[in-house]
Amino acid sequence: MNNNSHSVFGPIQLLTLLVGFIGVIATATSPCYAEESVQLTLPEQIYAVEGIETGIFFSNIVRVENLAEYQIDVKSDLGKVETDRWLFTPTKDDVGEHPLMICVKDFNGKMLGCKTAKLIVTAANAGEGKNIRLLIVGDSLTHATHYPNEIARLLSLPGNPTWEMLGTHKLAWAAKGVVHEGYGGWTWKRFNTYYAEDESGKRRKGTSPFVYPGENGKAELNLPRYFNEHCGGHRPDFITVMLGINDCFRAPYDDPAAINAQIDGMLKEADILIAAFRKAAPNAEIGICLTTPANSRNAAFDNNYKGKYTRDGWKKIQHQLVQKQLEHFENSNDAKVSIIPTELYLDTTAGFPANNAVHPNKQGYRQIGSTIYAWIKAKLASESQ
Repeated sequence: MNNNSHSVFGPIQLLTLLVGFIGVIATATSPCYAEESVQLTLPEQIYAVEGIETGIFFSNIVRVENLAEYQIDVKSDLGKVETDRWLFTPTKDDVGEHPLMICVKDFNGKMLGCKTAKLIVTAANAGEGKNIRLLIVGDSLTHATHYPNEIARLLSLPGNPTWEMLGTHKLAWAAKGVVHEGYGGWTWKRFNTYYAEDESGKRRKGTSPFVYPGENGKAELNLPRYFNEHCGGHRPDFITVMLGINDCFRAPYDDPAAINAQIDGMLKEADILIAAFRKAAPNAEIGICLTTPANSRNAAFDNNYKGKYTRDGWKKIQHQLVQKQLEHFENSNDAKVSIIPTELYLDTTAGFPANNAVHPNKQGYRQIGSTIYAWIKAKLASESQ
């Protein structure tokens, strides 16, 4: 185990940048950096499991256009640092809690900010012998079913509890036992409010699985009815929610105040659904998945949106959304509501197809699934203490 303090500059990279810089020294003494533009953002807790790789991709935690113009230092006794990432596969000896610090400096070595986190490493056999039920909620990233499949695969490894997933949505390519409540294009508000009937008075496809007509005929959230009718009366031990892209994607990216207003509206809807989950499933651990970053390729946005939405525009919105999610949920009064840092360990190049802006490929989905699995294992371990 080595202490890592790393800059994203390699020797050749740095020399090239210095040579180019000398050529313009007569007109500028240094590049211009605004500290607020870096916006280093890191969750308070990061989760890992013995034998399972995790990591942090540096472009996912700073709001900069060109990562190579900055120095990023990782201070940790664990893991290894590569040019654009920190990677870590824990061993049995690493089980426990460890400090981790990331600092960002500008071209001249000026410190622009540091953030610390607690790295929680869980044993491979955490939760062994228990029985757990999971409810996975989300938008198109959940609808794709690949990360729920990965959670199921990891939970089926030796040393895990027996598990059951709750839900009404099962896709043909779902692994055995994998169901969820994930639907393309959905938002927190749609899960809270949308109800429609067909001509026979039956609920129409596309209606929220959690919404039913109330006594006054008005549609309302009814989680007890959902659990009773669709989950055999069982309540989940774990609920994960991955929403936010559709809630905020169309916000005006060049107006931070307007972005905040959009996010605040989303968070109000989030609080409504979380409160309903808590009332119906008082003992459930509820994990809020941080909204994932986009494909690193501008061409993917051009392919999908023909210039209407850009990668840089969504990165501004997504980064601000993650900041607000952290501020809101890390300060929750509910000790059983916590953050799942799904934006950290997602390779925005190798983890995405070349032609899709916000939907990962199977590798990216596996990275998301492993992050959620690590959160589940950490909660199982804490229950045993």
